[in-house]
Amino acid sequence: MMRGAASTEVVAVMVMMLAVLNQLESAAANASLSSNKSSCNIYRGSWVYDNSYPLYDSKSCPFIERQFNCKSNGRPDQGYLKYRWQPSGCNITRNAFLVDIVGAPPKRVMKLDSISPGSLWKTADVLVFNSWHWWLHTGRKQPWDAIEYGNVTVRKMDRLVAYEKAIRTWAMWIDQNIDPSKTKVFFQGVSPDHARSNDWSKQGGNGSCIGETKPVMGPNYRAGPHPAEMVVEKVIKTMKNPARLIDVTLMSQLRKDGHPSVYGFGGHKNPDCSHWCLAGVPDSWNQLLYSELFHS
Repeated sequence: MMRGAASTEVVAVMVMMLAVLNQLESAAANASLSSNKSSCNIYRGSWVYDNSYPLYDSKSCPFIERQFNCKSNGRPDQGYLKYRWQPSGCNITRNAFLVDIVGAPPKRVMKLDSISPGSLWKTADVLVFNSWHWWLHTGRKQPWDAIEYGNVTVRKMDRLVAYEKAIRTWAMWIDQNIDPSKTKVFFQGVSPDHARSNDWSKQGGNGSCIGETKPVMGPNYRAGPHPAEMVVEKVIKTMKNPARLIDVTLMSQLRKDGHPSVYGFGGHKNPDCSHWCLAGVPDSWNQLLYSELFHS
């Protein structure tokens, strides 16, 4: 488990704030989901325009950090706030690293086969793990100086290779330490960026998310599956007690319009095409987690 800025996002007690608390649908909607859930993949569908959105006013929400509050930062278009995730065939109810980094002077060493503070997780009722996003950090933002695996220490390792080793360490720890009859374990899928317009556009080019105001229409993404998500899926399939994957990757790939872009801290100099505006796409992630918690 990481420490400080590199800490894994682990939620022991899930507090459904904002939209999830205020947007419980009717009993009929719940019945619709529960009756169709076994034959419906809630992670496959499309984004539909919905005038009842957004679920809350980001300007009056005290929990949103400034860099993600695109509306308050001057984003002029409002369409990105109006899209709701709609699975094909059913409805849903409204509603960083996993291994150690240790200070081993003179360097910070990332240990891909060690989770020393994991005992803190053992008594939780619900665990939600999330990783990948900060594995891409380089330069001064990179929270390690060397990588250790077994008896080998190196300065550099392919990020995807290192990520898979870390995820396998996590999966082994879950199988050995967590009782599935007492604890629900979820892994939130990879959150994609939109730094290359040829990932979604046939026109190609080296564009980014700047100026994007609408989702990719349709159920498919031109660039195909995200490599890190494929790693997660592969490792989870090997687990004795598989974690439940909150598969947000494809649905998020379709939202090229959902990033702060020039309306984050970086402005036009460093547009943000990796984080998400709030209100926005992560609210739909919460709805899917809510669905998994109460209908799985």
